[in-house]
Amino acid sequence: MIYLKTEEEINLIKDSAQVLGKAHAEVATWVKPGIATSKLDAVAEEYIRDFGGIPSFKGFNKFPASLCISVNEVVVHGFPSSYVLKEGDIISIDCGVKLNGYHSDSAYTYPVGEVSKEVMNLLTATKRSLYKGIDQAVDGLRVGDIGHAVQSYVEERGYSVVRELVGHGVGKDLHESPEVPNYGKRGKGIRLREGMVLAIEPMINLGTKSVMQERDGWTIRTSDRKYSAHFEHTVVVRKGQAEILTTFDYIEKVTANTSLMVEVK
Repeated sequence: MIYLKTEEEINLIKDSAQVLGKAHAEVATWVKPGIATSKLDAVAEEYIRDFGGIPSFKGFNKFPASLCISVNEVVVHGFPSSYVLKEGDIISIDCGVKLNGYHSDSAYTYPVGEVSKEVMNLLTATKRSLYKGIDQAVDGLRVGDIGHAVQSYVEERGYSVVRELVGHGVGKDLHESPEVPNYGKRGKGIRLREGMVLAIEPMINLGTKSVMQERDGWTIRTSDRKYSAHFEHTVVVRKGQAEILTTFDYIEKVTANTSLMVEVK
């Protein structure tokens, strides 16, 4: 069942999203060569709890951490660990916050130090595709319009879209209906209605769209071991133009003029 949110509920999700955006920015200050990914998870959990939130992911279907930390060829759902970041890595940090009974969800992929132009172009295209999808989250359009916008943008540039993983509704539950694929056909799928709150999250691969799951039951990697990028916002469907509830503003304030910045012009 799809739950349309009231304005009061949307405002509660916005409050959650503010804590989430600031938690992302706090973590971003630690993203550098020589840092273990487990440290990033500890920073996020402490920040979220200090501001009265609960890490949405920790304990969700027995997930062990506050962040999904996915490095290089890991698409999503990677575990924080003793792995130490090194120059040339990329790291996707996916985080959720529950505050006052409502969840928000967002992700950002960072270059660690200097990365190749090929990899930086992947990050930029993935981030741009997120906004292409958000542009279609408008009352009266359909879920397929979102997926088509993402898919057409990245495939025209030689990248591939993961099929097995999708965006989703967000609200009182972390994952609600409907599913929001990053591929599709215009005019197909569930009709979008004002008040739907959606996590739109392109997961885009440098090589093949094929992925595999590790034995831990969570970690998803590209089959060809080429890099993958992931950006995500929580948005509300509106008439005329979608409203973005989460924010990258805090991230981009702390990453401005650094190698971590992923620009969309």
